[in-house]
This record gives sequence, structure tokens and C-alpha cells, in this order.
Amino acid sequence: MEISALNDEEYAAYTQSQFDKIYPKLVELYPEPRSGLDFENPYQLLIATILSAQSTDVQVNKITPALFKRFPTPEILAVSTVEEIEQYVRSTGFYHNKAKSLLGTGRLLVEKYGGVVPASMQDLIKMPGAARKTANVVLGNAFGINVGIPVDTHVTRLSQRLGLSKYITPEKIEVDLMRESPQEQWALVSHRLIWHGRKVCIARKPLCHQCTLALDCPTGRGILMLETKIP
Repeated sequence: MEISALNDEEYAAYTQSQFDKIYPKLVELYPEPRSGLDFENPYQLLIATILSAQSTDVQVNKITPALFKRFPTPEILAVSTVEEIEQYVRSTGFYHNKAKSLLGTGRLLVEKYGGVVPASMQDLIKMPGAARKTANVVLGNAFGINVGIPVDTHVTRLSQRLGLSKYITPEKIEVDLMRESPQEQWALVSHRLIWHGRKVCIARKPLCHQCTLALDCPTGRGILMLETKIP
């Protein structure tokens, strides 16, 4: 089925059906998923999430222990320099821009929010280097507030492969996933898709033969039909 050819009502019904078939299996596979970023408080998660842009959680986790030891609070981060921060974040890529963002975030937290990470979308997206995805990550994981679904490259890829969305832009994929899933599950929906993308539905060569979702997945079923000629 080519979902791009469906009208709005058919599209909504199809993607909802796909989600209802697939998500319970993801829950079984990943019953207690958590963020791939290591953090102890909202400040650390905000900083780590900003650093994760164009990088991997694994790489970010390698450098944050030293970073948080040197800059344990927004107040200490705010009086640093871009040059000093760069020494700690160099391996994450785009380190100069990220260092500027971290310094700006530290200063904004101190000057406007009393050194406390705000628990609202409106405020979080004001942080340098942060956008809606970052805000969703912080709200859902540090505060338990679900106002949206973080859509990264894994969520984008799996949403398309699994027939959960026809779109390629994170904003539209997020709208589809929010429509399909209960709000209290939004952070977990993202985690489960991300972990499945890391472990099984790999970007270059998905492990469809090992995937318990394969027969409900348009992409996986197509691959298996070609290789094994299942009916």
C-alpha cells in the first residue's frame, strides 16, 4: 500500500492501525526504556541534549562527566568562556557553535530563570542551541511532562519504515505520532522507537530477519517477501 496516495481519512486510519499493531510489541521489547543520555538533573539533561545534535548519545556520554565536574551548575557555566568550554566538547562535532550555545544557555538560565531549568516549552526553546526536540526531551525525561514527542533521526526513519507516517519533516511526524498514541506515552514512544532503531532497524541494513515487527512492517514484510517469498 502506498500511503502517500491515501486521502486524509484513509491515511489517519491506516497509520493508527499500524501503530496499534506495532506499539504493543515495542512495549514488550523495551518495557522500561530510558534516555540514552546520562544525566542526574534537568540542567545536565539540557546541556547533554544540546550537545547531542549531530552527534551520538554514546559520544556525548563520554565527555559529560568531565564537563559536569568542571561546570556543575548554570552559575559556574555562565562565567566561563567559549574557549574553555570548547576543550570539553571538542569531540562532539561543531564544537565551537555548541560551546557558544552552552555559554549562552548558562547565562540565560542565571539571568532570567535564577539558575533553574524552566519546565515549559515556551521557555526551553529560548535556550541557545535548543529547539522543540530538545524541549520535548527535557520536559518528558526530567520533568515527566508530555507536551510533544522528540523526533530524532531514528524516530524519523522508523516512522516511515513502519508505516506510522508518510512525512520526512520532524514536525509533521510528531503530529502523526501524537495523534496515534496516548499523551502519557509520548516520551516512551520516542524512547522505544529510538532503541529499536539502534538495536534492530539499523539505518543502512535493517535486521528484518531478527525483527518481531517485520510482518507488521511494510518495509520488513517487503524485504522478507523478496527473500523468502512468504505469501
